[in-house]
Amino acid sequence: MATDAEETRFQLQKGRMLKAAAQCFNQKGFSGTSLRDVASVLGLTDAALYYYVRNKEELVYLCYVRAADLGREALEQAQADGNNGMDVMLRYLRYHIEMMVGDRGPIAIMSEIPSLDSEHRDEILELSRTHSKNFEAVLQAGITDGSITSCNIRMTGNAIMGSINWIPKWYHGDPDMGMKLVDEFPEILARGLHGERLLAEA
Repeated sequence: MATDAEETRFQLQKGRMLKAAAQCFNQKGFSGTSLRDVASVLGLTDAALYYYVRNKEELVYLCYVRAADLGREALEQAQADGNNGMDVMLRYLRYHIEMMVGDRGPIAIMSEIPSLDSEHRDEILELSRTHSKNFEAVLQAGITDGSITSCNIRMTGNAIMGSINWIPKWYHGDPDMGMKLVDEFPEILARGLHGERLLAEA
């Protein structure tokens, strides 16, 4: 039976592997990335990765589960901290971007879902749909409380989520750029969405 220390080491190494894999998949895609590429980033042999995953497909799947978990964590924290719909939305964007450009990044872009096995694909698509619906609920709450102007919720949600989910594709680790993304990108994405309530208070 594994000790607590051994389990902790396993999880830490697995986390390092998923971050390295996310980096490789974001840069090269599924077909252009091999387990050897991921092992090289970690300074391991490709055979060592089989201790954690059975194949490349499972590695992509685990990267996507991690991405979904972090997105959900950011949204739940924003909902716990926020005062109204707009505040929750801005906090969510900030928290999620902080994860992407900070110590918890890189996070895999979910651009290779068709490469997954059917069971894994269905699970990831359901996670993605659920997250989108939860974000749309934030937008609707903001419209209801007057902090967000009336808009097409589905289209607005897709536009905002698409913008932040693509950050790992073009962000390459520059700390100054990372700080600017956290500080400025949420407000850039929210321009045009400030409702009458916030405009009246300005």
